Amino acid sequence: MRSFASDNNSSVHPLVIDALVNANKDHALGYGDDPWTDEATSRVKALFQRESIALFVFNGTGSNTMALQMMTRPYHIIFCAETAHIAVDECGAPAKATGCIMRSIMTPDGKLTPELLKPYMINFGVEHHSQPGAIYISQCTELGTIYTPDEVRSLCDFAHEHGLKVHMDGARISNAAASLKLSIDEVSAACGVDTLTLGGTKNGLMGAECVVVFDKSLFAEARYARKQSCQLASKMRYISCQFTAFLTDNLWLKCAEHANVMAKKLHDALSELPGVSFTQKFESNQLFLIMPREVEDKLYEKYHFYFWNEAINEMRLVTSFDTTEEDIDDLIGYVRQLMR
Repeated sequence: MRSFASDNNSSVHPLVIDALVNANKDHALGYGDDPWTDEATSRVKALFQRESIALFVFNGTGSNTMALQMMTRPYHIIFCAETAHIAVDECGAPAKATGCIMRSIMTPDGKLTPELLKPYMINFGVEHHSQPGAIYISQCTELGTIYTPDEVRSLCDFAHEHGLKVHMDGARISNAAASLKLSIDEVSAACGVDTLTLGGTKNGLMGAECVVVFDKSLFAEARYARKQSCQLASKMRYISCQFTAFLTDNLWLKCAEHANVMAKKLHDALSELPGVSFTQKFESNQLFLIMPREVEDKLYEKYHFYFWNEAINEMRLVTSFDTTEEDIDDLIGYVRQLMR
């Protein structure tokens, strides 16, 4: 079965499988005290100009929870877009773990701006009110859009001026960097974010993420936050070795570029069909669109995908590192057949 539902549905890159097999030899110390984790940590830190701590974790929800937990207290407010993963798709895990209020803000494109946040910068120092504490952003956003470096820098400057910290969920940061033709550093740490989820699972890894901490005031708490978030793997080498493969010979970039190219091919082909309209600007490997509902329903019987907004029949299609041109041609051919 070939799916356009999510890049979580894709296979694992063969080079990552090779890395796992190579790590599966003899015994090794647990909890990250092994040579595979040492090498992967060095490779992650080498991506960035700023000093950092790199901590490998199991999944995206855990990474976001861990990062937000270390930068807030239960009396804080965490600001995010209304479409943010922490607000919609994590079953309240960050809110439960941090004790914070999640204040979701309506945005047209999934991106926060200082202007959208300004009205909420109130009640500082008033003990009767929860205090603004952190901002969460996604790169790429949940709507497939991408923050430019200037947009991230503006948000970080605004946050720091008000005493807030910024966490970037980079579950698809490779796709953002590939689209902008910039380094991972240039679209994240160099812009001033305090913590970053360096995502891998959606881009060819079996199941591995990395929380990268740049704010030195959080260094002392980071490892404790990982443990308390249930994200410290005993057999760490099987997570960390995936990142060594990921960051060797720019595998991360090759995978992301391919997914983006396949998305463009799909976007261009769908754009030529009558009755198809896109609801978000095409910028990454996610497409948001509307077509006649009877066509969508028939398409769903053959290709699994998500209805993003049932009220307007909005659907989402996602390409992956292993999406082929044949996959795209087959989908487009079937949609054309349904529209006859």
